[in-house]
Amino acid sequence: MLWAKLRNIKLFRTLRFRLASTFLALLALVLAGVGVIGTTTLRSLLATQSEQVLREELGAMRGYLHFDGEGKPYWFEDPSDPEEQATVGRLMTVFVIANEDGEPWRGSPDPALRGLYDQKEIRRELQIIETSKEPYLKTFIAADKVPYQIISGAMVDDTGAKWYVAEGRSLAGDESLIRRFRRNYLIFFPIALFACALVSWYSAGKALRALQSVETAAQEITGSNLGLQIPKRGADDELDRLIGSFNQMSRRLKFSFEQIRRFSTDVSHELRTPLTAIQGQLEVALFTATRKEQLQEAIENALQDVERLSNLVRALLLLSQSETGQIPMNKAMVDMQRLVEDLVDQFQIPAEAHNVHLSHTTRGPVLCDVDRTQIERVVTNLLSNAIKYTPDGGWVRACAEQTGNMVRLIVEDSGVGIPKDHLPHIFDRFYRVPDPNPEKGLGLGLSFVSAIVRAHGGEIHVESEPGKGSRFEVVLPGAVRAPSEAPVQV
Repeated sequence: MLWAKLRNIKLFRTLRFRLASTFLALLALVLAGVGVIGTTTLRSLLATQSEQVLREELGAMRGYLHFDGEGKPYWFEDPSDPEEQATVGRLMTVFVIANEDGEPWRGSPDPALRGLYDQKEIRRELQIIETSKEPYLKTFIAADKVPYQIISGAMVDDTGAKWYVAEGRSLAGDESLIRRFRRNYLIFFPIALFACALVSWYSAGKALRALQSVETAAQEITGSNLGLQIPKRGADDELDRLIGSFNQMSRRLKFSFEQIRRFSTDVSHELRTPLTAIQGQLEVALFTATRKEQLQEAIENALQDVERLSNLVRALLLLSQSETGQIPMNKAMVDMQRLVEDLVDQFQIPAEAHNVHLSHTTRGPVLCDVDRTQIERVVTNLLSNAIKYTPDGGWVRACAEQTGNMVRLIVEDSGVGIPKDHLPHIFDRFYRVPDPNPEKGLGLGLSFVSAIVRAHGGEIHVESEPGKGSRFEVVLPGAVRAPSEAPVQV
């Protein structure tokens, strides 16, 4: 229930809180692990150091302990040497010397250490030492609750009797050091977490600032500023790549909406003329025609405008389908040289009607994987335009050639040419170079050509000069024919 209520709080659902809390949780786990490992390591180091010290002191104790001729132990040190006196005094702080029956000969005077004189325990340790041939190490809790570490070993006197010797040291200092380490760590732990929480919250907010700029930009986008761009931070990281993708999307949206707006405007303009003409002709016929011939003439004129309107709608539909990739592409291997040759033959009659010399150049088979129907439309549009805009007595030439891995279709003429300032726009919808003859086209042919070429992964280029003609070049990816594969005949 509590978790459900917390999840409903807006702060806990933010990405900034999740990033900061995830980082803080991982840091807390790491710090807790460091604390546990640090405490364990410190305890292990102190235990190793304590054992080493006890082994050295046990060896020193054996060096100062001697036995007389009757097998009685005694301490042998130089009374005039202060250093030896200090060493023996330290050794006699926590120690026990007993015979093999467990009877103590001498030991620490501290009453809290009387538990070290347990005869049964001494005999047990002597058995363990005899079996292992190593000193015996144990932890002893004195009567005053102070822990001691005791190391015990065996010695043999001149009579062959065994003696039990034990040396010890207090672990109170070690335990105090461990407690101080733990206390200091427990103080450091929340302070470090709090500091890291502030840093992670600030860092997460700074990292997400770019996302907030994307959010703000998305909210500010309207129909009038679709191309809104967000400046990159220059870090070349994931957020910069996100900003770059957003900017690209914004540019694409702007282009698409401008294209739709321009398309709507152009379509409205182009449809208005034939519709107005049809309406005018029918109104004139309705109110002024008095003979059958007048009505028939008005209907014929209206039908011509309807046919023009139908051609326009059909062309717009094909153009829209080609630009959106909705026209199915039935690609096959086609001999482009043969295709150009056949289309040039088909256009000989309209070329002769315009008194234009139409020819093609034969350069052997040129193979390409294309949709034959669509490429025929490309060549047909280019040939049709070339013938339309070439004066009497001019010429039009077409050819297909292989250049490396590319295929080039070239249609050039000696026509009127295209002014330089119009060249960048001739592939736009409804764009027509100013011409006194309005019947020369709708301004959709070259748009359709460009869309088909792009759909095939190719490019189209144009060179033109007023009064000297134009040269259109279509570049398409070529194809390598397999030995058993023949080109499609057209």
